[in-house]
Amino acid sequence: MHVILTHEQADFDAVASQLGAFLLQENVFAVLPKAQNRNVQDFLHLYAADLPFISARNLPKESINAVTLVDTQSLITIKGLKKKTQIFVIDHHKKKKSLSPDWEFNQIESGACTTFFIEQLIEKNNYSLSIIEATLLLLGIYEDTGSLTYVNTTARDAAAVAYLLSNRASLKIAAEFLNPPLTPDQQELFEVLMENSQTITIANQNIFVSYANAPDLGDEVSSIAHKICDLVDPDALFIFVSIREGIRLVARSISDQINTSQIAKCFNGGGHQRASAALIKHNKNDPSQLNDLVHEFLNELPKYVQPAITVEQIMSKKPLTITPETTTDEALTLMQRFGYEGYPVIQGKKILGLLNRRAVDKAHAHNLKKSAASLMEAGDIHVYPGDSLDHLQQIMAITGWGQIPVVDPNSQEIIGIATRTDLLNTLAGTQVGTARKMNLAPEMEKQIAPGQFSLLKLISIAASDLGTPIYLVGGFVRDLILNYPSPDLDFVVEGDALQLASLLIKRYGGKVTSHKKFSTAKWRPLDIGSDTSPSGLPLSTDQISDLPLTIDLISARTEFYEKPTALPTVKKGSIKLDLHRRDFTINTMAMRLDSSHFGDVYDYWGGVNDLNKKKVRVLHSLSFVDDPTRMLRAIRFEQRFGFEIDQRTLELLQEAAPLLEEVSGDRVRHEIDQILIEDKAITMLSRINKLGLFTHIHPSIFIDETIQEGLEKLFTDHPAKEWIDYICLDTHKRLIQGAYTTLLMTIPLYDLRKITKRLRFKSDLQKTLIAANQIWYNKSSLSLLTPGEFCQTLENYPPLAVYSNWITEENNDLRNKFESFIGKWRLISPETTGDDLKHYGIPPGPIYRSILQKLRIAKIDKEITNKEQEKQLLMRILSEIF
Repeated sequence: MHVILTHEQADFDAVASQLGAFLLQENVFAVLPKAQNRNVQDFLHLYAADLPFISARNLPKESINAVTLVDTQSLITIKGLKKKTQIFVIDHHKKKKSLSPDWEFNQIESGACTTFFIEQLIEKNNYSLSIIEATLLLLGIYEDTGSLTYVNTTARDAAAVAYLLSNRASLKIAAEFLNPPLTPDQQELFEVLMENSQTITIANQNIFVSYANAPDLGDEVSSIAHKICDLVDPDALFIFVSIREGIRLVARSISDQINTSQIAKCFNGGGHQRASAALIKHNKNDPSQLNDLVHEFLNELPKYVQPAITVEQIMSKKPLTITPETTTDEALTLMQRFGYEGYPVIQGKKILGLLNRRAVDKAHAHNLKKSAASLMEAGDIHVYPGDSLDHLQQIMAITGWGQIPVVDPNSQEIIGIATRTDLLNTLAGTQVGTARKMNLAPEMEKQIAPGQFSLLKLISIAASDLGTPIYLVGGFVRDLILNYPSPDLDFVVEGDALQLASLLIKRYGGKVTSHKKFSTAKWRPLDIGSDTSPSGLPLSTDQISDLPLTIDLISARTEFYEKPTALPTVKKGSIKLDLHRRDFTINTMAMRLDSSHFGDVYDYWGGVNDLNKKKVRVLHSLSFVDDPTRMLRAIRFEQRFGFEIDQRTLELLQEAAPLLEEVSGDRVRHEIDQILIEDKAITMLSRINKLGLFTHIHPSIFIDETIQEGLEKLFTDHPAKEWIDYICLDTHKRLIQGAYTTLLMTIPLYDLRKITKRLRFKSDLQKTLIAANQIWYNKSSLSLLTPGEFCQTLENYPPLAVYSNWITEENNDLRNKFESFIGKWRLISPETTGDDLKHYGIPPGPIYRSILQKLRIAKIDKEITNKEQEKQLLMRILSEIF
């Protein structure tokens, strides 16, 4: 017998999940728990006849072979359960550590567990729901997602609701049961809870806490919690009610700062960020258990309230500003270069107003030569770093400004700017500009070499002493989160990188090369040729061996592109602006190193979110227009990590693909070089080919089955030692050259020469490509040559040209010839030497080579097999010549 169970005090999501599981399986029983929430009881009282539920006492008297357990991970006691009963758990809560390893667990990533079963019904595509079935399933989703308004709601939940509404689910019936009136007993408990309540404020969050004894309560507590929330409107609510079964905790939250499920977990309960519950066992020996529990809870609560996000955490530092005299054309140029929609207009420290893009575009369209002072929205509008996002939102709503200057409360100088986009992204949860959301210091210590970690600590101390924020950025942070080894150490200094470099060399020695124009410095901590000694590094010999040869320190900067495909022009900026200029969101995380921030991750552009989703996404719609080589990079990251290029990013890539034709050959070649040293180079090249990008590098470049197989052999096969010795295929350079040769050698010579010129190949690779092309197009004549002639011909070509033709050759006879050339023929030489020829009185010169070559060919062709035969042939050759 197979039964479907859920938790006691079942809500709509629980019984709706039971219904969904029943509809998807045959010969099963959906067994209602003994206790259900009152609104569930009322619904079942009216519509039970239309639903398949039974009580446990009406089950057949048989053993239970299998249980499908929905919306919970706790199995209720029921007759017929055996030790060998198979348990299948389908739940949308996180897996509990205490879950039996013998149970099969399926975690659902959705706001409601019911959603999973609806998706399965949609796949069946032939199931017709009754109105009551569809409505119960709708109630299951609505109750656990707050009618699709809770933060844990997913697109899957919304799609399931749409399906149910198209299958006649009744919103009218659902509305009757989602918010039922309180019973007399609930009303009495409601009044006691209000009387015992206290509202405390932690981190600007108003939290309602109360308790009550209700040993005779037969109704659920969740409806009371809902009524209190409607009346008091707290940021969070926690009520403890002592009932017959134990002490019931009901928790609700409307704030991102308070995650109720984390708190409920402390009492062996669970739920979601917005709504959770727990049942605490009675301690009969402790009459003051409830009071003690509430007291302890109040002491621990501050640990679970996250600090509010402030303006300082989402603002962009060091904003660009303009003066009242700035002209329309000057303002338009700035907006086009940097992409900002508004600029504060200042005079000295005073904010005069905000000049926005809309006003500038209008003035430009009418050819008005106005100044910023006449076009700006006037007013000294600003916020302070410590202001809340609510306050920022109010200021934006009142003024209509989309960019609000942030002013230092002491100096009254502008130190940042907060934009409407920053605010919306943060409120929507797609941007986390705060540190302390994630700290990777422990992971970093585990993953990188001890010497490198110690060096980071030394750099951290130096930056802290200068009061200079310093960050590790880009690939290092990405790879650290992915637990993917990364050798890159890219530092960005929010301040003067040259000053930090000077302090490092003063303390620890080495040598610094600086570029004042770009505010960058390269520190060589182990440079023994410098005046200062590297012995200043307080590291062991083993740790010093871990260190990179150079450390690049770069001042935070922003950039703009004068025209598509051009190299960028850079300007000093903040870390936020520095990260925004990067290619993809997964490369925009920064990890701060100075002082107490060591290991804190800053994620302004949703990089962590995209890492979790395994998506490669550009930061803005013109990213590929600014730098078309990013298309090749997108494919490299996609294939390296097993990710997927975001759909919108893929559309932008395909739209911008023709711009690759305008990019310099050096830049294109550099990106392809980076691909060719990757472990998944072949899949990357295939993806480039599939997306049609090769044709925009040159129309003749393509990958067919023969080339694909050749590349696979090049990258994955282990050639015989004779080949390895012959071509020296043990360096990145030779591997790259071999890949280019295999990829391009089949292209007609005229186009091949154009490609070598387009990609600016060095002369040795050009020669190899031309030679490989000649072999490719002369194979029919090569196959007719004797072994000796074949050997003599191939020896005139670069080894890589020969190898590339061998790995792509499909004709077995010709393949065997190539292999014989490598393994035998090229190693054969005549016993006759130049000294012998000299002994015969032949004057030295080119004739020596001609004579010896004829002897060698004859020996390879087995026309001569011993020394005597070779001597006879030599005599004949000499007689013909002389």
